[in-house]
Amino acid sequence: MLARAITLIESKRADHRKTARALVQELLPASGNAVRVGITGMPGVGKSTTIDALGTFLTGGGHKVAVLTVDPSSSRTGGSILGDKTRMARLAADDNAFIRPSPASGTLGGVAAKTRETMLLCEAAGYDVVLVETVGIGQSEIAVADMTDFFLVLMLPGAGDELQGLKKGVVELADMIAVNKADGDNVARANAAAAEYRAALHILKPRSPDWTPPVVTYSALTGAGVAELWNHVLAHRARLSKSGALEHQRREQQVKWMWSMIEERLIGRLKSDPTVKARLPALEAAVAEGRLSPALAADEVAEALGV
Repeated sequence: MLARAITLIESKRADHRKTARALVQELLPASGNAVRVGITGMPGVGKSTTIDALGTFLTGGGHKVAVLTVDPSSSRTGGSILGDKTRMARLAADDNAFIRPSPASGTLGGVAAKTRETMLLCEAAGYDVVLVETVGIGQSEIAVADMTDFFLVLMLPGAGDELQGLKKGVVELADMIAVNKADGDNVARANAAAAEYRAALHILKPRSPDWTPPVVTYSALTGAGVAELWNHVLAHRARLSKSGALEHQRREQQVKWMWSMIEERLIGRLKSDPTVKARLPALEAAVAEGRLSPALAADEVAEALGV
């Protein structure tokens, strides 16, 4: 039922969208009680393996875990493989876990267009932990930070210059940096990388005045350090709940969600307006051939809409 509800939410049919909006409104009072964790990192850092290990640890502790993963969509065909479940073998077979891969479908930020609504549906269905995995590129970090309570950034040890992977924008959003693959011969390199990240964090302003982002090492392969990851998430939640910062953050996220929906509606109206649709081919051709500047073309579209 949950899977079908999410499919309804993701549908682009007008009648489905109307039903989906009514469904989200109906379920709103039953949502909002879960711990929302965003997880990002460069490709190959082990996001799926980490989620498999963390999710299995949580279900073993009595939690119900929903995992929302986003697959990059092909810029040519628009298709996605949606194969994340194959990299989460234990969790995919766990009765207390629900994994939903969704295509990015060209959405800015590397998160699916309906990730927020999907998160609410999972919470209403009784899942008390929601993990959101991004494709780890572009603006995905900002988008996920704007819809979760805790933002976890995964890093690799021994990947050349450690600070190369430390983008200032990502670190300013991070609630914790975790260095993966701290096992076997990699332990020393992981500890060295963690020390460099700690030093770098000292010169950056943290996301919240109530929380200093820790830097930890762990191994998704062996499970070592996974419990510590979750303890930091709980400590962060307790501290921000006590200060009122968590409630304030969620309220801000709701308003940002509203504005993103408004922008989506306006773009939809723009593309479906008959006057604009009739004028667009000529404008696009003129811009492509260099006869008209993009700025003037935008002015003409705005005038056609009466903006």
